[in-house]
Amino acid sequence: MISLSARLNRGLTAILLVLFLFHWMAADYVIKTVAENQMLTRLEHDGDSLLAFLDVAADGSLHFNADHLGLVYEQPYSGHYFIIQADAQVFQSHSMGAETLSTQPVAIGKQQRYHSNGPQSQPVLALTRSISRQGQTFNLTVAEDLTALYDEIELLRLGYMGLTVLVLLTAILLQTIGVRRAIRPLLAIRADVQCVARGQSSRIAAHAPSEIQPLVDEINRLLALVDRRLHQSRHAIGNLAHALKTPLSILFHIASDPFIAEKPALRRQLEAQTAAIHQRIESELKRARLSGAIQPGTGFNPKMELMALVRLLSIQYTEKNLRIDLAAPEEFTPYDREDMLELTGNLADNACKWARERVVIKVECLQDRFILTVADDGPGCSEPELADLTRRGYRLDETQPGHGLGLSIVRDIVGFYNGSLVFDRSPVLGGLRVTVGF
Repeated sequence: MISLSARLNRGLTAILLVLFLFHWMAADYVIKTVAENQMLTRLEHDGDSLLAFLDVAADGSLHFNADHLGLVYEQPYSGHYFIIQADAQVFQSHSMGAETLSTQPVAIGKQQRYHSNGPQSQPVLALTRSISRQGQTFNLTVAEDLTALYDEIELLRLGYMGLTVLVLLTAILLQTIGVRRAIRPLLAIRADVQCVARGQSSRIAAHAPSEIQPLVDEINRLLALVDRRLHQSRHAIGNLAHALKTPLSILFHIASDPFIAEKPALRRQLEAQTAAIHQRIESELKRARLSGAIQPGTGFNPKMELMALVRLLSIQYTEKNLRIDLAAPEEFTPYDREDMLELTGNLADNACKWARERVVIKVECLQDRFILTVADDGPGCSEPELADLTRRGYRLDETQPGHGLGLSIVRDIVGFYNGSLVFDRSPVLGGLRVTVGF
């Protein structure tokens, strides 16, 4: 998904481009209109001057005195042109040469401006006025070449476009800086969330904009709620396990009663069930000891945490004089510390239970992948047993001997992380090897 900064920059840049495009088009239109209006004013003045050289004779004919015209109307194709049209008379400037000027009809007493083609196909701005003098009606058209004006406008366009691009780039730069400053609190929140995931903090402490602060407050509230519920659950499990120990002791005592001894089948059944309950209680208490009192979502440092686990297992299995080798990186991983300790603790405890002399625990953190391998030099499992262990949904009964202690816990944790759980024989140690990856 595109980042928030990129989306904001893209949207604002598009808005700026549209605004500058309309601004440039409006400015171009204004410049062209103002320039042509100034030329039109000049044409009106030139037309008034030409009327001074025009007389109407007694017979109604027109007489035009061209002796005092300016050079611009004498020089061929100078860009300044005029034409006077009566019923049968036409006077035009020498600057047209042998060509003429396209004109448009105008109502009497009116004037009209328009673009036309002049001599040599020059683009011209023309002004035609219909004049009635002493009963004689005629049209006076004055025109000027637009080529030079258009060239100047084109240069102005290029200069204005360069300035517009510079202003646009500056605006985009300032906008990018502004967006980065605006999302800086979000980066601080992200850093706090990463600290929570690594176990370095239990809440988001960064201050957020007013629009984001309610979300931060709600996340902190949920973190506190999860923490409280998790501790309550752990304490409840521990209290229940301890509370069941006393009735269980009574059941063991009842099983040894002479009255029960007279019923061997009942006694065997009672002893088997009480042993199963006792083993389950010990398993839950072991989970509590391995997990300890920690914050929810606390990150997992494989080397630091597993060294403590290795020391605990060494003490627990002192009589076996095991050699427990640990290879793990010393870095925080974004996995829950409790989950990883339960996962590794159950697999390592099972390996120590069946190992003869050596257990190997290896953790690899490869980019975004976590791989845990636990192997021992014990008797291992047969091929049919390995097939049962890897079959989805299969759980070994913890009351039976074999590699089954805590397997349900391991499967639950691996399933929660959508990981893989593989059982096979260790090619080096010869015993069972368990590989977990997610």
